[in-house]
Amino acid sequence: MYPDRVVSGMRPTGAMHLGHYHGALKNWVRLQSEQPCLFFVADWHALTTHYDDPSIIETSTWDMVIDWLAAGIDPSQATVFIQSKVPEHAELHLLLSMATPLGWLERVPTYKDQQEKLSDRDLSTYGFLGYPLLQAADVLIYRASMVPVGDDQVPHVEMMRELARRFNHLYGKEKDFEKKASEAVRKLGGKRARIYNELRTEFQEKGNEDALEQAKAMLDDAQNLSMTDRERLFGYLEGSRKLILVEPQALLTESSRLPGLDGQKMSKSYGNSIALREEKESVIKKVRTMPTDPARVRRNDPGDPEKCPVWQFHQVYSDQDTKDWVMKGCRSAGIGCLECKQPVIDAILKEQEPMRERAQQYLDDPSLVRAIVADGCDNARKMAQETMRDVREVMGLGYN
Repeated sequence: MYPDRVVSGMRPTGAMHLGHYHGALKNWVRLQSEQPCLFFVADWHALTTHYDDPSIIETSTWDMVIDWLAAGIDPSQATVFIQSKVPEHAELHLLLSMATPLGWLERVPTYKDQQEKLSDRDLSTYGFLGYPLLQAADVLIYRASMVPVGDDQVPHVEMMRELARRFNHLYGKEKDFEKKASEAVRKLGGKRARIYNELRTEFQEKGNEDALEQAKAMLDDAQNLSMTDRERLFGYLEGSRKLILVEPQALLTESSRLPGLDGQKMSKSYGNSIALREEKESVIKKVRTMPTDPARVRRNDPGDPEKCPVWQFHQVYSDQDTKDWVMKGCRSAGIGCLECKQPVIDAILKEQEPMRERAQQYLDDPSLVRAIVADGCDNARKMAQETMRDVREVMGLGYN
């Protein structure tokens, strides 16, 4: 069995805003202390929709990494890298494409949906059709066990699982597998080898799940096995062949409860966002000019917080006492809209302060960011090369 790993990436198409922070980055910061994590800038993916104007990609890439570091991503805990600096992603994408049915790509729900939303762009390209396959390669190359995604991305993870399953079915027929598995059993030592064989028989002949779990636990504890032998024995135990690519699980991420300043989804293109490291004066001005309940034309008109975009910010940023104060004060016209907005302003500025502080050292010395990414790319590439050695071998491309 391969170790648990979390893999996730973002396209560098503009500045990170608070919607990104509450929708994904806060979750990344939590995950990095719980599991080995790889977070990458998906610069090739940015080209699927911006192939005709790639000018924003480089600047956005470095700005995005600084935003991640500012948000609390710790390069001593997580591997931070750039997709295009690990060319094995492209190689696995190419090799997977040889055996991926065209219909699988055409049925991805976001394919037609994105074409309709981005109707001003010519997306009749293979890059756009094939981006779920590249997305799968991004994850499968690291044999990741978990991918943090929102509800809309679950079909993509399911497709990754199907691709891994199909690949293992087509190519997981290791030459002399039975012989190599038997040799690996002997490496367990006399007593453990006997127990392993008994448990394997108990599971395969009687379907005893407890026997399977006992055998797996024994393999997990075996210190003298190589990763390859351990993986062979897991396959041999369950009656399968060699497992080359791991089927990842979707790790559901709660969607951001933070809307844009106008109540719609927060997006730079809608002009309703607050950047992660936005200047203090700009944040104050944006929140103060947020639209409120249309019923509150004058200061003494009562309103309904449920009809006000500012209330949705209180839901994210305010404690219960503040929310009670808003609810009572708005409905009775006891407080004005500017009074109502002040706790939100204070909370956003408090949240952003450590982000700005963390970012400053990287803005002062950009070489620090380059060094973090270079180390991350090296680490990611070692893992990717290990997978590709196995992939090439089973696809008949392992010759020198």
